[in-house]
Amino acid sequence: MTSPMKPTPSWGSPLVRAPESGAPTIVHLTAEYSPFARSGGLAEAVMGLANVQVQGGANVVVFLPLYRTVRDFAPDLAPLGRPLAVDLGFRREEVRFFREVHAPKGPKVVFVDIPSAFSRSGLYGEGGRDYADNARRFALYSRAVLDAIPRLVAGPVLVHAHDWHASLALLYLRHYAELRERFAGTPTVLTVHNGGYQGHFPPTALNDCGIPPELFTFRHAEWYGQVNFLKAGLTHADMVVTVSPNHATELRTADGGFGLHEVFLWLGNRFTGIVNGIDQNVWNPATDDQITAPYSDVDPTDKARCKAALQRSFGLPQRKRTPLFGFAGRLVKQKGLDLMLNSHLVWTLDAQFVFLGAGEPRYEQALTALARARPRHVGVQLDFTDRLEHRLMAGADMFLMPSQYEPCGLTQLRAQRYGALPIGRRVGGIADTVEDDATGFLFDAFEPAAFDRAISRALARFHDPAAWRPRMQAAMRRDFSWQRSAERYAEVYRRATDLARHRA
Repeated sequence: MTSPMKPTPSWGSPLVRAPESGAPTIVHLTAEYSPFARSGGLAEAVMGLANVQVQGGANVVVFLPLYRTVRDFAPDLAPLGRPLAVDLGFRREEVRFFREVHAPKGPKVVFVDIPSAFSRSGLYGEGGRDYADNARRFALYSRAVLDAIPRLVAGPVLVHAHDWHASLALLYLRHYAELRERFAGTPTVLTVHNGGYQGHFPPTALNDCGIPPELFTFRHAEWYGQVNFLKAGLTHADMVVTVSPNHATELRTADGGFGLHEVFLWLGNRFTGIVNGIDQNVWNPATDDQITAPYSDVDPTDKARCKAALQRSFGLPQRKRTPLFGFAGRLVKQKGLDLMLNSHLVWTLDAQFVFLGAGEPRYEQALTALARARPRHVGVQLDFTDRLEHRLMAGADMFLMPSQYEPCGLTQLRAQRYGALPIGRRVGGIADTVEDDATGFLFDAFEPAAFDRAISRALARFHDPAAWRPRMQAAMRRDFSWQRSAERYAEVYRRATDLARHRA
């Protein structure tokens, strides 16, 4: 059984009490959580999973760094207990914990306040550069959470860490004597949302982050002479998950494993893939109050009104039968910007392309130049908003996702729900969630010519209404709810619990 967590008396009553069933409280450690702090899909993925777990009857606590952005969404915070003195790497930091005064129903979100580390403008960096002390920032966060758990949670817990930022927590609780005793028998799970980001740091991070030097080996945390936070998590977790079955296969290959494929292979059946979900109440064109007009798979007629409104807002001619392609996401190489910018059809086709998102300056400048060159065909908005994303989904006929790699991807899930058929590369979660020539169009080679051929196939269907409408309706009927994913996570938790019991 998992070990009981006894609250420290000076902290008063615990935030969460164990249910009579004795089921463990699920504790998520994450660097992002919607809406408080987000830079990509991680924030929404953890939020979606935590919410559906609560709906299923679980106790769930989420620990998130107290960034400046948190105050934008939670201006009224109340302290939880007294400050803690956290020792890490021969230095001591005072850490406080807060919760919303008027917290909504759902997961209990605890904000970890370390002003020297997180009271900054960015989450991970500024001006295109990472903060120089990112290793210590997230090491402190991970260590502080482990000290807070027994003070805030009464009863057994399951520790679920997300990505490299929280990975050291799994190393600490296996190698620090007081944590090893406190968390004896506690199951641990690590979800890899994007294996391309691993937390590589120089060996000096060992002392700064309190990593025992004997763990700087290829079996634990060393990676080509650097400290690798994600590897430290992989080698210490009971179970590891990535965000789609196909991406789990890719991570086990030399081409797709980002230098960690041997570790993913070593994990064997302790490693699996579970597709992320979306909140289908939020992403539902029949009830979406952020779009021009509601429509459904039964009657998608008013999607045309949404398309006309999108064309107007981007200064494009309102042409009903002109195909409109959308793109929403970070403007980075991973998302296939090079393919789109070097596509012959994007530059010459009598169609409309709307791009929404921000990212690397070179891509922002290139898209802006494309819009200037083709003002009646291309619209660009670099200031991303939720409302614009909803309106883009509703107005687009097709959505572009020519990703270099895509662990899961949420865009293709949302786009299908809105009847905007994805044109995506057959990688990661795109391959798992888009049915070629049924709910979207897939291609293989990471080449502009292959991308253009997929666009041409999509256009052939689009210009034949008898072929297009059933494909659009089939896409809108897809079930991408978090409930199915949560059921698979519950099985992972059961396996982690069994492994932890034997480990203890």
